[in-house]
Amino acid sequence: MPMLVIEGSFRVLGARPDGDSVRFVPADPAHWDLVPGPHRVRANRAGSAQLRLDGIDSLETHCIPAHGSELHQPAPFAQHAADELIRWLGFTSVLRDGHGTISSAEPAAVTGYVLTRGADIHGRCVAFAGRGPAPAHSGSRIHVDVTLLRQSANVHQLRRGLAYPTYYTKLYVDLREAMTAAVVEARTEGRGLWPADQTLTGAKVDGLAALSEGAVLLPKLFRRLADYLTLGAGDPSLAGFGEFLDRRGDRVLELPRGRFTGLSSLVETDGQGVRMTAAPEDLVFEER
Repeated sequence: MPMLVIEGSFRVLGARPDGDSVRFVPADPAHWDLVPGPHRVRANRAGSAQLRLDGIDSLETHCIPAHGSELHQPAPFAQHAADELIRWLGFTSVLRDGHGTISSAEPAAVTGYVLTRGADIHGRCVAFAGRGPAPAHSGSRIHVDVTLLRQSANVHQLRRGLAYPTYYTKLYVDLREAMTAAVVEARTEGRGLWPADQTLTGAKVDGLAALSEGAVLLPKLFRRLADYLTLGAGDPSLAGFGEFLDRRGDRVLELPRGRFTGLSSLVETDGQGVRMTAAPEDLVFEER
């Protein structure tokens, strides 16, 4: 899969990184202009921009639904994923303030690189993140194969069971299959969140508190539930959740059936219970 190589450094001071997102500053900030696709990377004056790690989704440490207050998914798993990403990149002695913002870390910056195919609608660079020297000159394009993929933070988080696979249509099949192998290994070995995962078995969600504190679910499903329950203004009923998902318009390829469908057709509710009927690694979402 051809991707743009950008060398630079990861930064965490003053930020609230989670298990699938961190800030990155290119050695040459002009290289953000080389990122392909319809969306531009949003960077500050120093060239720092937020990354979204491609193909994975960790539990939310801070999620703000539309018209709602900040929520999180069960903290032991969400925070562990964030801590492990920071550790893997090379930061130590990390301290946070009372709001979860990193106030101190050693070193202040860690050398690394990103391999990217574009930015999302929020201006985050969608990337595989690597540590140390880049595999090619910054600003050049390189074929990303499975060997190079396995050196990324993305696959590390999947191997440790600290993130769910969340694939989109632009990700090549060979890379997706390698990431799925890491997921299956982590699940089989009972690593990280997998022993507590309720995505397929079902979770009881009778309000925002139960969703935030007790439900270990695919983060995309969590975010949709958070938006829905926030709009309900205290009404915990899930009776209208399927219709809400239809209005959201998420389109997804269900790999075992080889069909595109709406997310609502893959989610079941039973009273206050909610579950998905297909495993996360068997789904490929359409890009927005």
